[in-house]
This record gives sequence, C-alpha cells and structure tokens, in this order.
Amino acid sequence: MVELRAGVVHDALSRSSVLGEDALVLDQSVAAPELARPTHAARPTGELPWLRACLTVDALVLAGAVATAELGAARAGVASMPHLWMVVFPLLVVALLWTRRMYSPRLSLRTLDDLRSIVFATSIAAMSVVTARVLFEADLTAADETVRLWAFATVYLVGGRALLSWSEVAARRRGETLRPTLIVGAGQVGRLTARRLSAHPELGLRPVGFLDKDPIESGNGEASPPVLGASWDLERVVREHGIEQVIVTFSTAPHEVMLRLARTCEELGVRVAFVPRLFDRMTERVHVEHVVGLPLMSAQITNPKGARFAVKHAVDRVVAALLLVLVAPVLAASAVGVLISLGRPIFFRQARIGRDGRTFHMLKFRSMRVADRPPRFELSPDTAPGGVEGIDLRTPFGDFLRRTSLDELPQLVNVLRNEMSLVGPRPERPEFVSLFGEEINRYDDRHRVKAGITGWAQVNGLRGKTSISERVELDNYYVQNWSLWLDVKIVLMTFVAVFRSYRTVE
Repeated sequence: MVELRAGVVHDALSRSSVLGEDALVLDQSVAAPELARPTHAARPTGELPWLRACLTVDALVLAGAVATAELGAARAGVASMPHLWMVVFPLLVVALLWTRRMYSPRLSLRTLDDLRSIVFATSIAAMSVVTARVLFEADLTAADETVRLWAFATVYLVGGRALLSWSEVAARRRGETLRPTLIVGAGQVGRLTARRLSAHPELGLRPVGFLDKDPIESGNGEASPPVLGASWDLERVVREHGIEQVIVTFSTAPHEVMLRLARTCEELGVRVAFVPRLFDRMTERVHVEHVVGLPLMSAQITNPKGARFAVKHAVDRVVAALLLVLVAPVLAASAVGVLISLGRPIFFRQARIGRDGRTFHMLKFRSMRVADRPPRFELSPDTAPGGVEGIDLRTPFGDFLRRTSLDELPQLVNVLRNEMSLVGPRPERPEFVSLFGEEINRYDDRHRVKAGITGWAQVNGLRGKTSISERVELDNYYVQNWSLWLDVKIVLMTFVAVFRSYRTVE
C-alpha cells in the first residue's frame, strides 16, 4: 500500500495457493452502475488540521530560535544577525521542510524519521544564508552568526516536532483523531488490513467497513467491519460515514471501475491508498519508469551478500570490541551479581539459528534458577516464544538484569565471534525454527542476514510472547530495506524501549 508500509499488510497468504479475490473475474452479464461524478474537487479533509498544526509549531519554535540566538549574542557581546536574514532563514527552513513533505499527513509519526529532514532543511538554509551574505555583503562574520541560529533552530524544531508527534499519537490511541477508513475489497488482504489498522490506532486510521460486490467470509469468527456496499455505493458510503481515507486492496471489480472509484475519491476530497499486488517484494526504495505512458515499478532490495553488508559486519565487530572495553565494569558487576545470587555457571548458553540456518550458541547472563524438570508451556496460535516460560524462577537480581536488558550484554562476544550482528532479526531456537518455517510464510527469509542483539521487530514492541507473523514481517522489512541509518535508528530506539520498559515495571 502506498501509505502503509508493505510489511504491515503481509500475512501467511501462501498457505492457500488460490485466492478468490486475486483472480480478476469479470461478469459481463451484470454491468456495474456508473459511479456518481462530483462536480468539484476537494482537498483531502485530514490535511488541513495537520498542516495548520505543523506550520504553527514550526513558526513558534523558529521564532523562539531567532529570539534565543539574539539574546545569546547580546549576552556574549558579539554582533547580532541583520534583521533581514532573521526573516529569510526561517522562511527558507519552512520552504525546505515543505519540499521534504514534512507538512503532509503521515501514518507513522516518529521523531527519528523527522530528524534527517530537519537537519537537512536547517543546514541548507544556513549555508544559503552564509553564501548570500558573503557574496552580496562581504560579511566575514556571517558564518559565526548563522551557525548559532542554525544550532538553536535545529534543536528547537526537533523538540517541537517531537511534542507534536507525541500529542498526535496519544490522541490517536485515545480514538480522538482517527480518520474513518473504507477498505475496498473484503478478501483476505482487505480483512488483514482492517485487523492491522484496528490493532494499531497510532496509525490514525479507523476501519469503518468494506466495499465489495462479492465479499468472502472471515472464516475465523472474529469481529470485522461490515460490508457497506459495492463499488457503485462509494459516494453514499462516504457521505453517510464521513469517510476520509479509502484503501484499495485486491478486488474482483473490473479495472475501469477501480479507476473511476479512485478518481471519485480524489474529487470528493478523500485520500486514496493502494495495496500493491506484489507487496511482499515492495521496499522503501521504489523506482518508477515509463514506457510510453505505461509505468514500470521496480523495488531495489538490499543484497545481504553484497559489499554493504560486508562493511556492516566489519563495523559490528569493531564496535563490539570497543563496547566490551567500555562496559567491562558493568559486565564484571553483573557477573559478580550472578555468582552471588545463582553460583556457577555465570553464563547461559543456548543453541540458536543464525545466518543461512547455521547453529551457534548465544550467550546471556543467567537470571533464573535451574528447574527440577524442563518447563512445560503451550504457545497460543501465532505466538512467538520468549520471556518466562513455565514457572517463574527468576532471582531478584536476575529480574533486574532482564528488565534492564543487561543479561543480553554477553552477546557482544557473539558479535565479536562473527556469529551475530549488533542489529538484525532476533535468533530463535532450532525446534521453533522448524515449526515456524512450516507454518509462517517467508519465515526462513529472515535467515538471509545475521541475527542481532536488537532488531526492528523488538523496537516496535514485538518482544516476548507476541505475534510471530508480525515479527517475521518486520524482520523481512529490515532485511529488504537495510541501511546504515536504519541500524542507527534501531539502536537509538532500543535505548528508548529499554528505558520505557524499566519505568513501566517500576
């Protein structure tokens, strides 16, 4: 889908080789009525509030940055920036943020995603101002004055956007700013989309119902939005339910009907997004070329065997060696705590499956007493193992190690041995790999890269006994979209997740 990441709508679809909605069946005996054609085009209803909020916040924080920079200059007894450039710089920043689509509504709101755009906008604006002042005014103090404003503007903009995103996500989770959403196609992918939107209100979309002439039953008895009509009922459904977003999934409707539906949505001021047919192969790096008006879309998928991953693994080992030196006191204190509370052995070793299906022994600090008999537990459907299995045998010190994730630090040795990476899919035990490999679509694809101490699934809340199919989706998203920035983002998000987890328990 255009606005939903491809990984969000992935599921174990390959269990059935034939999907009813995937075959484009045209019933020539029944002609679909023409969709009503509105006489005017409207702006999508969800854009204006977000645009106003973003512009207001950015204007206030940029004004604050200018004021703070000037107050600092006065206190330091240095020259202040001419008033003209105090106005030009914020305007340039706003214009550059506009080109980076920072004023368009988005489903996923993360400060780290905004960071690069903000640094880009403030840096280009600052360099433009310095260049203009040197060329046209021959002002050799321009750089010092502009750097001070650049620093304040960057910090204030990041802080302002962080507060705005936090307040918007909190409002979405309370159900206050959710956009009523209509899903075209009540097949497996359409119903999967509805389930995911319902489970993640922070995306800001509330599924109201489906449009489908020939819907399929959900089959599992779970609650699902109703089918509100067929494609020719679009305008009525939009009007009656206040629809602000339409998501087009797989449908049996003819191509011409879907085109008219999309055009009608745009004219009604309703945003439209599409789930692409080959969403398993979609990445964030999509290239579109045209052959005499016919678009050809290709997705650039990262090659785990390529040079970029070789550099990543080299950096992993260097960073792991440095971290082992830096956290040596913490490792020593943890080892002493385990020795006092549990005795020997200090480390827990467990067989895990890594890159290319190879087995290695992952290290952790021991946190639990030895059980009299192997723990017995049953996993619920679509649930990954993890956390406390069976009887809770954690010691108080072991509980502290787990809550702070200090029990994971010995895995730096696994990284140094070239068995793991700092960032990657979390490794699983061999018996569960065999089970999930048979039940979960594309489960084994995650083994194309080395397992990691932390991963994209974990920082998105999928730790312990959580959905294994969603975890696989995010792991494969990471593999297909890997970049150095994604690794940096995951590391930063890991610190935030550990802090939140510790505070929640406290």
